[in-house]
Amino acid sequence: MPNPYFRFKQFTVYHDRCAMKVTTDSSFFGAWAAQEIKNSNPNSYREKIENVLDIGAGTGLLSLIIAQNNEVKIEAVEIDHEASIQARENVEASPWKNSIEVLNADIRSFHPQKKYDCIISNPPFYEDELASEVTKKNIAHHSEELTISDVLQFIKIHLSEEGIFFLMYPFKRKSEVDGMLRQYELYVINSVILRQSVRHSPFRVIIKGSNKKIVGVEPVSIAIWDENQQYTDAFINLLKDYYLYL
Repeated sequence: MPNPYFRFKQFTVYHDRCAMKVTTDSSFFGAWAAQEIKNSNPNSYREKIENVLDIGAGTGLLSLIIAQNNEVKIEAVEIDHEASIQARENVEASPWKNSIEVLNADIRSFHPQKKYDCIISNPPFYEDELASEVTKKNIAHHSEELTISDVLQFIKIHLSEEGIFFLMYPFKRKSEVDGMLRQYELYVINSVILRQSVRHSPFRVIIKGSNKKIVGVEPVSIAIWDENQQYTDAFINLLKDYYLYL
């Protein structure tokens, strides 16, 4: 029987009532975003990042990782009722229960009266593909409830002028998402091409973007596992503050 939780150094994420479990790539995404947020604040060309929106929060994993290393207020929005309850429980049991608010809502009918300094999302991956028979997994993995385009449209409207956003999606959709970014006039500042191991082809793209056209940097390619099935140095350096045995 799978373990119902994943224990990190400073918090534990229960995921038995969520369709989307804690995964290595989502942990990497959260840690990378947390580091980029931290690096964006000191001596930055933009205002300090103080409020964050997590779209499709799932277990609350991304919000918890960001809160561990950043003094920010986070709103975590999750459409699935059971997942939102579990995310709220995970947050309440963490040291950052006063920094994260979990909301059970559909982002497409969510109309905040403010703009956000930072928006992060690990949206449904697959559109127009064979869906699972399990409704929750359909919602979590597929796009009947939310598309990447929906997320980008929301970001365009609700991201502050100096704000930043983070998105993770399958590498096979890179060209498609590049087109969506151009459509919504959103610009990539930094990005990672993630591989499962040094022997594998890329499987995820992670981007940091902005409403403003800023000169970006070339994508960095990072593998999770080396040729000996050990975590790579790049992965360890990013996750060592979070993973229990690093």
